[in-house]
Parts: sequence; C-alpha cells; structure tokens
Amino acid sequence: MGGIFGVASKNSCTLDLFFGVDYHSHLGTKRGGMAVYGEQGFTRSIHNIENTPFRTKFDGDLAELEGYLGIGCISDNEPQPLLIQSHLGSFAITTVGKINNLQELVQDAYQNGHIHFMEMSHGRINATELVAALINQKATLVEGLLYAQERIEGSMTILILTPQGIYASRDKYGRTPVMIGKKEDAFCASFESFAYINLGYSDYMELGPGEIVYITPESVETLSPPRQDMKICAFLWVYYGYPTSTYEGVNVENMRYQCGKLLSRRDESQPDIVAGVPDSGIAHAIGYANASGIPFARPFIKYTPTWPRSFMPQNQGDRNLIARMKLIPVNALIRGKKLLLIDDSIVRGTQLGETTQLLYQSGAKEVHIRPACPPLMYGCPYLNFSRSSSELDLITRRIIKDREGDCVSDQLLADYADPDSRNYREMVEVVRNHLGFTSLRYHRLDDLVEAIGISPCKLCTYCWSGKK
Repeated sequence: MGGIFGVASKNSCTLDLFFGVDYHSHLGTKRGGMAVYGEQGFTRSIHNIENTPFRTKFDGDLAELEGYLGIGCISDNEPQPLLIQSHLGSFAITTVGKINNLQELVQDAYQNGHIHFMEMSHGRINATELVAALINQKATLVEGLLYAQERIEGSMTILILTPQGIYASRDKYGRTPVMIGKKEDAFCASFESFAYINLGYSDYMELGPGEIVYITPESVETLSPPRQDMKICAFLWVYYGYPTSTYEGVNVENMRYQCGKLLSRRDESQPDIVAGVPDSGIAHAIGYANASGIPFARPFIKYTPTWPRSFMPQNQGDRNLIARMKLIPVNALIRGKKLLLIDDSIVRGTQLGETTQLLYQSGAKEVHIRPACPPLMYGCPYLNFSRSSSELDLITRRIIKDREGDCVSDQLLADYADPDSRNYREMVEVVRNHLGFTSLRYHRLDDLVEAIGISPCKLCTYCWSGKK
C-alpha cells in the first residue's frame, strides 16, 4: 500500500510535511521520501524504513529540506518522490496505487519516443517513473494527468510538485482517498484525513473520483471535476485505515464499532469475554461487546516499543515470528475462559492460528473466531494491499483448490462466496478445523456494507465478491 501528503504554504512547509508524511507510516513499511521546493530549487530525500521508523531516518535531513512547497510519501514499493525534467518543466511526483498493464504502457512509451527507464532490482520498472512518462506525453500537466487516468488499468492517485504549486489527482474511481486541509497561509493534501489535524489544519474538501485540483498557499482550484462513478475500497474501513480517519464522511473507528454490533446480531455463541486482536480488531470487539452485553477484555497485550507493526519485516516467516512475539498473554483473563476473538480478516490464516494456539496454551477453554469481514476470495487488482504474488496465498483459495482441483470457474467461486451456500459452509468448516478454532463465523458482506453506510454501488468489494 502507501500514503501520500503534500503542503503548499506561504511559510516553511518542512515540519508540516515531515509530520504529515510520518502520520502515514501505518500504510507502508519499505521506503519513505520527501521533496520540497524552496530558494535552492528542488531538494529530495529518500530512505529505507524497513527496520527504522520514518522520523528517525529523516530527522537529520530537515535542515536540507527547507522550502514552502512539498510532497512526500510512505511507500511499500518503489522509491519516490521522483524529480523529473521534461518539456513540461521540472517537477516532483509521488503516487499511490497499482498498475496492472505496466508492460503494455512501457512498450507504448518506447514507441512514442521515450528512450529508457531506470531499472530497479529484479528487472522491475519504477511505477511512479512510468506515470511521469505518461504525463509527459501530453502538452500540459492536466492533460497528462487525465491521460494517465485513462491509460492505467488498476488505480493511481498522484501528487505533482511544481515551483508554483501542487497538482493533486485522485484515481479515476476514487479507490483511495484524497483530503484537502486548510489553515492560515497554507493548504495540504493527504491520503489520511487525520494526518493534518494536529498540525492546525481543518477539513476543507474531499476530492471526488478522478478529480484534479491545483493547490497554492492561497487557494485550491478545481481543474477537472469529479467523475460520477466511484469504487472506494471497503477494506480501508475494515483494516488499513487509521481509526481517526474519515472517508466519504464515514469515520473508521465508528464504522468498526457498527461492524461489531452487526456481528453480534447474528451470533448465538455464549463466550465469557469478547476481545479484539490489536489494533484493528479492538473497535469491532467493543461494538460486539456493547451490543451483546458480553464483557470486553484484553486477554493479551500488544508490545509495541520495538515492533509496532506485525507486517514490518519483508519475509513472511519473520512477520509471523514478530506477530507471535509481540502479543503477551494475560493468563488471569484466559485460563478456564470461553473467548470470542475478533480480527479484521483472515488472509493466510497463519498468524491467527498461532494466536489461537497461544490462547489454548495459556488455558483458554474455548476460542471462537469472528473475522470482521467476509472470506477473502480474490487478490486485489487495484491496490497493493498485500505482498502475496498468488491467490493461493489466501487460505480460502487453497481449500477450494484442494476440493475442486485447478480448474475453478467464476460461477463456482461465486458460490463459495455466497454465505447461504453449502460450499461456503463447508469451506468455513475446513478453515475452522485447520486453524483449531472452537467456532468460526465470518461477517456477511451485506452487513459489512450496512456498517459502512454509503451506497453499495460506490464501494469496491472485489476481494470478497469478485464483482468489479
């Protein structure tokens, strides 16, 4: 995944940019970067943040990153922002999203006169550099941004920093958000709405799908109006979004609370306590507990001083180890108890299975699992939400393959995704048995959509339903 932030200010933008980007650290774990424009022109810094927090890596760069206009990012993929010089002038660019037709676009760029791309490790092309190449095929930055929106299959939200201001372009279907904040003498653009609140900004506007604006310290000008169709990612509310953020008027923490209430509505289990897997499962669990009357408790505590995020290491085995190390059991709340545990989702199942075994080893009598979303059935073609290279990394797809073989039709997958079908029930039972849960009940998609509370046609639920 990743997050982006930009500032246009009459005064120094450096600290606002530094803290605004840092507030997106939950969205990525690989690289961070900032670019500013000031009296010395463009200045840029990029660091690896796999094992060190963003602030630590960039704290020493702030004196060099002095300017009044700036953009930055947290990236799980390519290094960025990039500095570009072209017939459109000099600019910096940063992006968040995914390009599915990258090779096709690279070949088209060669045919249109683009000479070369910088090659990264393993022969990969920097997606942000490719976006810049698309933009540079047109006569203006706005025409180039519109062209990129049309040509890219997947999604791409873009910030472009010029000597005069910042262009912000939300992806064509609004799968990722862009919020604009305002304070005296400054505007900012942000993936996460909460990232600018403590910096003194207030909500100014939220870009619509495909909308392009031009931001200066004095104003925000709409250069291309919002499109009609929107497909914002529903998984932002379930997991990736920070609790204090709001997308399309719906706060993440409150949505998770409502989600837990709806989970309890269909549940007949009688646990002694309800708990959430830290951190994203906690609000779901509080909503469940308050609605059901079953006490909420924390049978394990997350140890965060050295490893704040379980998915920080690049290696899956290392991530599993860190996830296990940082959950410290509270035996007094576990031994002899029937526990109902809510996690945001089940992907591979490895970590939740190990957490369940930890609870049994600590004396739990029963462990009932309630994921806060439906079974994940499809890899996301729109956003880099996972490092998985195959849909067989999903526990559901491995089970379906074992049951049905290699040739599985879309119709059959749809039946497995239907919570009222026999195939669905049998698949869930295999997951339950394989991971050692006392019982397993996933959230229903219709209840999840109800918890979000915006029109279903505006939500992307592809990873659960397979419907684009």
